[in-house]
Amino acid sequence: MNRTDRLYALVEELRAAAPGRRSAARLAARFEVSTRTIERDISALQAAGVPIWADAGRTGGYSIDAAHTLAPLGLTLDEALAVSIGLGMLARSPFREAALSASRKLTAVMSDEDARHTASLAARVHLLEDERDVAPTVLARALRENSVLRLRYRDAAGKLSTREVEPLGYVGKGQDWYLVAWCRRRRAVRSFRGDRVLEAVATGERPPRRAITADELDIPYGELRPIRFD
Repeated sequence: MNRTDRLYALVEELRAAAPGRRSAARLAARFEVSTRTIERDISALQAAGVPIWADAGRTGGYSIDAAHTLAPLGLTLDEALAVSIGLGMLARSPFREAALSASRKLTAVMSDEDARHTASLAARVHLLEDERDVAPTVLARALRENSVLRLRYRDAAGKLSTREVEPLGYVGKGQDWYLVAWCRRRRAVRSFRGDRVLEAVATGERPPRRAITADELDIPYGELRPIRFD
């Protein structure tokens, strides 16, 4: 867990305990860091204006106003619901761990009332899925880490193979996620369906930069739509 994630998690841990306290030792054990690290994190949160109080003594610890939230995002309920649904749709994808973490952060910056209302609305939205295996989460880190992957893969005919690939991107269709990569075995661009990846290991080797076009993907249906934020 990086420091930013830990700061959010610390606030939520203290909110959950309120009006009780959490000792530095207990927090250190919870987040698997030293008590000195917890003390520095608490100081940073206090400097940022988070109302955390420290009680000295053997039975002392840290406490927070349970009504406190981190800096608001300013989302409307419709916007918060849309974000929650979008994150929920990633629950069987390679990005599921990051989606769960992001969902927790979203809850952390909402008021208790808005969080309850959003959760109530989201509970009325259902996703229709089958029982396929989920894609390994290491696939989500492939682009960020920029590493060649060694895959153990089962193709549509059930044939097993092991190959090294250079990750180039992803294509999502429904609950299916495809890793698009340069396959060193085939010396060509190939797509690997996430639930057919039995094992993926990052080798640490940095692949060369390669360009890719939609034509190389040989997708027989649908239209590729990039994810945009504008």
